Amino acid sequence: MKIVLFGATGHVGQRIVAEALRRGHEVVGVVRDPSRAQAPDPRVSLVQGDATDPASVAAAVRGADAVIGSVSPRPGTTGQAPSLVDVARGLIGGLRQAGVKRLLVVGGAGSLEVAPGVALLDTPGFPDAYKAEAEEGRASLDVYRAEAKGLDWTFVSPAAVIQPGERTGRYRTTDDQLLTDESGNSVISYEDYAVALLDEIETPRHVGRRFGVAY
Repeated sequence: MKIVLFGATGHVGQRIVAEALRRGHEVVGVVRDPSRAQAPDPRVSLVQGDATDPASVAAAVRGADAVIGSVSPRPGTTGQAPSLVDVARGLIGGLRQAGVKRLLVVGGAGSLEVAPGVALLDTPGFPDAYKAEAEEGRASLDVYRAEAKGLDWTFVSPAAVIQPGERTGRYRTTDDQLLTDESGNSVISYEDYAVALLDEIETPRHVGRRFGVAY
C-alpha cells in the first residue's frame, strides 16, 4: 500500500512511518521544505507540499492508497503554525482533486467527552497551555464531519497523555468518550497509537467518524 504522510518528521509521524514500514507499506513524507527536513528512515522519500493548499495536496497524494494528516498546530522549522481548520480543508479539497478517498487524521484528545456533552478541553483543570490547539483540533473535527462527504475519512484521537514508550500492540478503542484505566489515567504511547492507526488503514472500522485509543 502506498501511504502519503503529512507530518512525517513529527513525534507521532515518525512512529507512524516506523509502523508502516514494519508492515511493508511504501511511505512518502510531505513537508513544507524538504531541504530543511530529514527523513525519519532512508526508505522514506520526502516531497514538498503544503497541507493547507488543495492544489499542493493533490499533487503530493496522487496515486496514494491512503493519506495521513499528522500536522502539528505548533510552529515547525519554518516558524509557521498552520491552522488545523485550514489543513482540514486543504486535505479534503486536495484528495478530491486527486481522486484519493482514504484519509486518516491524527487528532487530539481535547474534544473527547468526559461526560455527556462535556469535552475534556472544557473542564476546569484543562491546561491553559494546550487549550488553543485543543480548540483548533475540535474545530477541525467539525470540518471533517461537515465537509468531507464522499471521502473515507477517519479522525483518530489519542489518550489525554500520549508519550514515547513501548510498542505493545495492545490498545482499547472508544467513540467520542475519553478512555481511562482503573486508576483514572488516560495514556497511550506514540508507538501503540501508530499501531492503532495502521490497523485502521488495513482494516477500516471507523470510516466517516472519529475514534479514540488508549490503554
